[in-house]
Order: sequence, then C-alpha cells, then structure tokens
Amino acid sequence: MSEVMQSLQRRLAAEGSMTIAAYMETLLAGSGGYYRARDPLGAEGDFITAPEVSQMFGELLGLWCVDTWQRLGTPAAFHLIEIGPGRGTLMQDALRAARVLPDFLKAKQLHLVEINQALRAAQAERLTAHDPRWHDSVATVPEGPALIIANELFDALPVHQFVMTEQGWRERVVTLHDGKLAFALSAPGPALALLRPAHDAAKAGEIAEVSPAGIALVDAIARRLGEQGGAALLIDYGPAQSGLGDTFQALRRHTYHDPLETPGEADLTAHVDFAALAEAARQAGAATRGPFTQGDFLRSLGIEMRCSMLAAKADAGTAAILERQCRRLIAPDEMGRLFKVLAVTQPDLQELAGL
Repeated sequence: MSEVMQSLQRRLAAEGSMTIAAYMETLLAGSGGYYRARDPLGAEGDFITAPEVSQMFGELLGLWCVDTWQRLGTPAAFHLIEIGPGRGTLMQDALRAARVLPDFLKAKQLHLVEINQALRAAQAERLTAHDPRWHDSVATVPEGPALIIANELFDALPVHQFVMTEQGWRERVVTLHDGKLAFALSAPGPALALLRPAHDAAKAGEIAEVSPAGIALVDAIARRLGEQGGAALLIDYGPAQSGLGDTFQALRRHTYHDPLETPGEADLTAHVDFAALAEAARQAGAATRGPFTQGDFLRSLGIEMRCSMLAAKADAGTAAILERQCRRLIAPDEMGRLFKVLAVTQPDLQELAGL
C-alpha cells in the first residue's frame, strides 16, 4: 500500500469522509502531492498540453501579449505572469516571438507561479536569460500592470460535486468501504451556495460541479487588473455555459483512469465552468471577452498562415508534422472546440486581438 493511500485511510478513519475538493487538493497540491515534485508532461508523463504540441501555440500567445501591451499604452514596466507554466515551453516560445518588439522585452518582468520544484528547474533552463522570479501564489507578485497567462490551470483546481436526490441536493464525498476508497453522499457544505441557475433544472441522479478555488483565483486576478491594469488570458477545457454533468476524471499515462485507484499517481481534473469564471470576474470589477473556442481564437491570430510559413521552409516530413500539429490545436474533433479562451481585462480596454 502506498504512503498516500495509508495517509488517506488514516484521515478517513478519523473524519469519516472528505469532499471531492478536499480529495483533489490533498492528492494534487498537498505535501508530496502529484503536482509537487514530478514532471507529468510529455510522452513519458500522463498528459500533454498545447505548448508541448507545437511551438505555434506559444508563439501566437507571445504576439498576443505584444499586441495587448501596445493596446495598454506600452507601459514602461509591467509584469508578465504565467500561472502553472509547465516546463516553460509556452513562455519560451512566446518570448522568442516577442523579439519582434524589443521594447516589450525590455519593459517586462517575468514571474512564474509554480509549486513544482522539478518543473521550476525545467523552467530555469529555458528562461534564465529573462531573469524569471518564482512564486507559490499570484498574490506575491509585486503590484503594477500585468499580462497574465494561465493555460490548463483551472481544470486542476478542486471542485465540489452535488448530486440531486429525491430529498434535494447532497454532496458527493470520498469515504472508506471495506478498506477501499468509495463515493458516498453527505449533507451539502457551504459550496452549495455557488450553484448557478442552470443547475436548478437538475433531476434525481444528476450532478452539479462548482469550484470555489477557481472562483477565488479569477476574483484575485480580476481585482488586480481592475485596480492596477492589464489583461489575462485563461485557456482550458470545458463548456461555454454552466450545466450539469460529472466531469471529475483522472488521467494516467495518457489514458482515462479511475480517480479512486492508485491515489497520487494520476492527474485529477474537472471541466472548467467558463460562465461562472466570467461572472465572478465581472463582479470583481473587470471586463471579460469570451469564452471563444481555441480553434476560432488561434485561427483569428493567424495560426494557419504561421503553419504555412514554417512548412514552406521545411522538408516534406516536417511539413506534414506541422500540419498535424496545427490540426490538433484547432480542429473541432481535437482541441479546437472543447478548449475555450476567456480574456479578463481592466474595465476600459476596448479591443483585443483574436477576441
């Protein structure tokens, strides 16, 4: 039995049960958690993200940042922040593309919000020339205007699940049954207050998900941008509108995995409720645009033209790879439709590229 499972058994024996959110928080970000030490990315890991699919993704986001900085009035100093920067691949590609405007690079101070020491080391290898500063939380980034990128971050933030029963809402929890982890139902906790009007039509057996952690993070980002200026780009997978459904899942070695099996050895995620994030951002005083599909966003930024330019300089084999990479990012049956893009900005920013 793993140390993680032994720790869970002791906790559940003492407390009886834990919410899905507590389960995710413990296994992902707790002491020795999944995101604390390992590198989960790539062919040898459990999943792959858009920056690892193709350099074009990061390059276009870099150009988006340059364009947005100009729309902000070219502040002489600003904070370029990535929350959950993985191996630093996205930011490396973004800053390479940003060399088209040297003044942007001179004005930026790079901040990386990362709790994983192994990934910090990988980020340092790629980004040392840009003098990055690391943080455990966006709250410790100094004051000032900011451009913020969060790609595939919100899907890993803990969610609460509520199940409609004949007696009303009950909260889904994790407990022990015959020494094994199992789901059960319990009296709903305070997160029930975050249910949205779209959940009112739930029938018996249907599940609603809410993420207080996601709401808190977007609230902090929105308040910062509203008070100090700037823009944030949030990219993740999930529906554009709030709805019902069980999206809590685990991924191990690039295949779906039972979230209660081998705890601590698989990535745990849930779909992002973009409508809830956008409403929270607006309530905090920021403006929002989107969500738009990733496919539409990248097309509007010129990914197909960029792909053609790269392919024209490559051999036939490399050109075919580039075309497959582009398709994976934008095709509706790949990442193009499920993944969404939401912008959160200072209230008076009127236009944004691609949105």
